[in-house]
Amino acid sequence: MERERDWTDGHVARWKPVLPELDPDVEGAVTRMKKLSVHLMRVREQSLVDFALDRQEFDTLHKLAGRSGRATPSELAADLDLRPASVTGRLDGLEKRGLVRRTQSTRDRRRVDVELTEDGRATWLGAMDMLGDEESRLLGVLSKEELGRLSDMLRRIMVEAERDGGAHWKA
Repeated sequence: MERERDWTDGHVARWKPVLPELDPDVEGAVTRMKKLSVHLMRVREQSLVDFALDRQEFDTLHKLAGRSGRATPSELAADLDLRPASVTGRLDGLEKRGLVRRTQSTRDRRRVDVELTEDGRATWLGAMDMLGDEESRLLGVLSKEELGRLSDMLRRIMVEAERDGGAHWKA
């Protein structure tokens, strides 16, 4: 039974005569990972357009949601790897849109907490759902066992990549 061919099969076939030492499995795997990454990035960007968010707004909502919807501006600044003044500008815009609110800290009255509003959480979830739906659609062609093996194989590759990777692997 012959496998169904994809774009990458044609890419490898074009380059193999030019670079006879080219390993078709390495080139195929790397090219497919790259193309999948680009595809998912485009889906994410479209979800941001659909929910009227720019990348910075989404990132801020995402980091806030990851802290159970409540954080201090300094915690967000650390999570986003930004200066506190940059976070203040982001929060101003998100607050004007009703996606976050600032309240007096319950732990320290001199501080401010930032929390997701219901609209902010719904907007963040909506943007996340579009990407999640596409990820599920694509990975749904694999059985549960195959998906587990794929995840394990990619983990082994990432462990090797991170071994000497340092700070540029920060998510």
